[in-house]
Amino acid sequence: MGDKPVLREGDPASQSPAPEPSRGSGVIFVVVALALILAIGFFYLTNDRRDDRQADAITGAAGSVDNAARVIGDAAKNAADNLRNDN
Repeated sequence: MGDKPVLREGDPASQSPAPEPSRGSGVIFVVVALALILAIGFFYLTNDRRDDRQADAITGAAGSVDNAARVIGDAAKNAADNLRNDN
């Protein structure tokens, strides 16, 4: 009368199937790795666009200053021409 039952080689209870390795953990690892690679790629792609937008904004501001300087230069030239013609 022991604590454990005695199992013989022919008993069905003595032939338990070997545990199978989990296949889901490998799939989860691949999905997480792929998501991480895509996130890093997205970050770098949007970062380049952000730099391009900043460069476009600076170029646009410089263009506006250039246009304003031309308008002022044209106005000064017209004023000088008017002064010469009046004398």
